[in-house]
Amino acid sequence: MEKKINFDNYDKYKQQLLTDFNSRTNYDNGRFYIAIANRLIEFANLQNGQKILDIATGTGIVALNAAQKVGKEGKVIGVDISTGMLNNAKQKLAKTNFQNVEFFEADAETLNFNDNIFDGILCSLAVCYLTDIPAALRKWYRFIKTDGFVAFNVWAENAFPTSVLFREVAQSYGINVPNPNQAMGTIERCHGLLQAMGFKKINIQTEQFGWYFQVDANIAEEIWQMNAKNVFGYQVFQLSPDKLEELKAEYIKQMQTLPTTDKGVWCDAPIFFVRAQK
Repeated sequence: MEKKINFDNYDKYKQQLLTDFNSRTNYDNGRFYIAIANRLIEFANLQNGQKILDIATGTGIVALNAAQKVGKEGKVIGVDISTGMLNNAKQKLAKTNFQNVEFFEADAETLNFNDNIFDGILCSLAVCYLTDIPAALRKWYRFIKTDGFVAFNVWAENAFPTSVLFREVAQSYGINVPNPNQAMGTIERCHGLLQAMGFKKINIQTEQFGWYFQVDANIAEEIWQMNAKNVFGYQVFQLSPDKLEELKAEYIKQMQTLPTTDKGVWCDAPIFFVRAQK
């Protein structure tokens, strides 16, 4: 039941993760980050007075939203591995009058809180970056109180056709790029893994955050950069410069053959919102 991505070099992976996210200076302007975070807050059904842990809080979108929901009697702790993202979160916090939010830097996979201290744990668009999802879920289960909950979101296994294509083209050049959405990329896997960890009252809802796009030269370059600099994509830089350029040209060529309509190419982006109790 336990599914775990095989990372050849854990330290290199974490460093690339930091490099990627520390460089995201306009994260909040992304297509869906705020919308998905807000939907997660709605889905989590937070209550006044709750103590909440926000895993991989990033720029604090979820944490600051949660702070409003739990009120002055509640508490929100946001943790993230990226100093750059956290600086953004702290700047946003400084512009509010919230006294119930705390941000601190930490690797989500090495957290060590006491047992049974949180009413709920939230995690938006970050489960896929964990190198050992079952181990993380065990920790979350331990951190929450009896009848406490976890609420997070995960992309479907084949979300983002351009990323699926990127992995396929990389594989044709002998480069294995892990699929970050494989471990929990179906409702059955989500449910089964949570159940195996002891969670109950598991609720999983599927929503669509896809969009149409045109594959012109500028967009193709943007999509290449987005995949190649990602922690699930930087593996292509193992290639020689000539081979890397060849792979890039092949990727862009194949991207232009993706099924299209009068609206453009459909970027399918189904996501699961998951809530479960201890």
